[in-house]
Amino acid sequence: MATEAKTPRLKSFQIYRWNPDTPEEKPRMQTYQIDLNECGPMVLDAILKIKNEQDSTLTFRRSCREGICGSCAMNIGGRNTLACLCRIDTDTSKDLKIYPLPHMYVVKDLVPDLTHFYQQYKSIKPYLQRSTFPEDGKEVLQSVEDRHKLDGLYECILCACCSTSCPSYWWNQQEYLGPAVLMQAYRWMIDSRDQAGDERRARLENSMSLYRCHTIMNCARTCPKGLNPGLAIAKIKKSMAFT
Repeated sequence: MATEAKTPRLKSFQIYRWNPDTPEEKPRMQTYQIDLNECGPMVLDAILKIKNEQDSTLTFRRSCREGICGSCAMNIGGRNTLACLCRIDTDTSKDLKIYPLPHMYVVKDLVPDLTHFYQQYKSIKPYLQRSTFPEDGKEVLQSVEDRHKLDGLYECILCACCSTSCPSYWWNQQEYLGPAVLMQAYRWMIDSRDQAGDERRARLENSMSLYRCHTIMNCARTCPKGLNPGLAIAKIKKSMAFT
């Protein structure tokens, strides 16, 4: 006996489009419809389906599809998140709007220019710095307790969801390092194997790099990994006040 055909569940997706090759055309929202019966549950599934079956010109980043690489960060339904971890709202009466990460230059469609963001990350020297090394030439060991201090920090995947949700970063991103980079700065400051803590704090000793954080906490609300950059920033401020 033939199986009964499912009633189509058509969902509309409004996606930001802009092509630098046609600068005379202004950015626009383009609407696509997808039958949710024939699509995976995540927003990235829908975007891939649109690109593969409806519009091959749609441009976006993606890689791991498991919330590890941070490539598919975008603004979905008004919130910065990862398309691969964001479930599609199955209410077909509501359109889902998708934009690139806000307050960033756009390369094309859903692809933001993260050049400045990565330059800021590079500026904090995100690696161990030491002036002395074990005489036996082996690795620098770390206690279990000291290793636990890095939990909630090292998991950051540099997707930039938090920084691009921060009003202080919108206004001052040329000088303010932003939540993601500052959380990573703290990660290296408290690593027991690192010997450049004073130097790291000195680089933040100005009015802009660190102190533009006003604990708005959009960063913690939007982080797709459930991290709390605002708490890390507060701990940096505390350490600098008492050092």
